[in-house]
Amino acid sequence: MFRVCCVRIDKKKNLIQFSGAHNSLYLFRENNLIKVEADKFPIGGFVDEALRPFTNHELEFKSGDVFYIFTDGYADQFGGPKIKKFRLKQLQELLLSIHTKPMEQQKEILERTFADWRGNLEQVDDLLIVGIKL
Repeated sequence: MFRVCCVRIDKKKNLIQFSGAHNSLYLFRENNLIKVEADKFPIGGFVDEALRPFTNHELEFKSGDVFYIFTDGYADQFGGPKIKKFRLKQLQELLLSIHTKPMEQQKEILERTFADWRGNLEQVDDLLIVGIKL
C-alpha cells in the first residue's frame, strides 16, 4: 500500500496545498493542532474499476506556523514498557510539546524519543518526519 503526500507552499499568497494518501498533515498554530485529513485510500487505489481523485486541501498559513508530514513508521513502532505501538496520539502530543523549539532540537528529541521507545527491538518500518516552520 503506497502512502504518499504532496505539499505545495505559496509564500506570496500564504497558502499551503496538501493531498495525502492515509497520512494527514499536522499544522501547529499558537499551540493548537490543525489536522488536515488525508484521503483513506492508497495511491493507485481503485473502487469499482475507477481511479479515485485525491482531495486538494488549501489552507492559509501565518508566520510562525509549523507543519509536519510523516510516514506511519514512527507511530507504528513497537516498544515501551509493554511492547506496544507508539501510536499516532502519542506522536501528536510529542509534536505539540516540541513544535516551538528550534528545528535541530526537535530532530534530536524525535530521534531520542524513538530510540528510547524502541529499545532493543527491531525497527519495523520506514521512518520519515518532515517539519517546516513558516
